Amino acid sequence: MNTLRNSVQLIGNLGKDIEVKTFDNGNSVANFSLATSEYYLNSDGEKVQNTQWHTIVAWGKKGEQMKSALSKGNQVLIQGKLTYRSYEDKEGNKKYVTEVVAENFFKMSKEASKEA
Repeated sequence: MNTLRNSVQLIGNLGKDIEVKTFDNGNSVANFSLATSEYYLNSDGEKVQNTQWHTIVAWGKKGEQMKSALSKGNQVLIQGKLTYRSYEDKEGNKKYVTEVVAENFFKMSKEASKEA
């Protein structure tokens, strides 16, 4: 039941190839951006695309699996949870980051991704 309290599901396209960073302790993390788009008609009847970019992270083997299965432009379904963190940049300014921690993924086929 706790997994329903913080659950995110996105279908979108990878904005770049997945980068994996391995730490000194052997742990690894994968990072990539995911674009999700919605379409609507404006007041002139023109179709407008609204694209949102999401930062996705995947830890350990899940990230390594994603890197070997996915590449820039692929459409993918991501299931995970929303996380927030902060850090200080080199100038001492506090920065806030919102990320989706991927727990599962499914590479979509072109046939499955066609819009009605």
